[in-house]
Amino acid sequence: MSIREKDKLDLELMSYTDIAYEIIKEDKKQYNTPNLFREVCNLLELSEAEFEAKIGDFFTALTTDKRFILMDSVNWDLKENHVVKVVVDDGEDDAVDVVDDEEESEDEEEETTDEDDAIEDDYTDESDDDYMEDDLEDLNIVDEDDIEE
Repeated sequence: MSIREKDKLDLELMSYTDIAYEIIKEDKKQYNTPNLFREVCNLLELSEAEFEAKIGDFFTALTTDKRFILMDSVNWDLKENHVVKVVVDDGEDDAVDVVDDEEESEDEEEETTDEDDAIEDDYTDESDDDYMEDDLEDLNIVDEDDIEE
């Protein structure tokens, strides 16, 4: 059954994006956002005020719905109508890059080790117990009477 032949009550149970999906699928053409939402509003018999109030939410819903794709920043179409071409290049250049990356990572590891050694040389090892004893010696006991004076 065509989306335009459906009863208004059935359409009201559908989301705007579901209706838009059916419109694009049936018409087999791309729509810009205002024209697509205008078609949805016409089917649902929404007023101009409702169109203006809800078009922003409709645009957001289209952008988050994975069934739609924005073509040339103007028109919406269904992703199922477009094929993504994936090119895998198995050239020898990639193997050379991998070797270079491994050599660079080994150099970085050596530099890090040298820096760590320099930091360790500057560090004097004092145990935590020594610090606690010094802190206790610096403490003074103050009576409440001394505080009020």
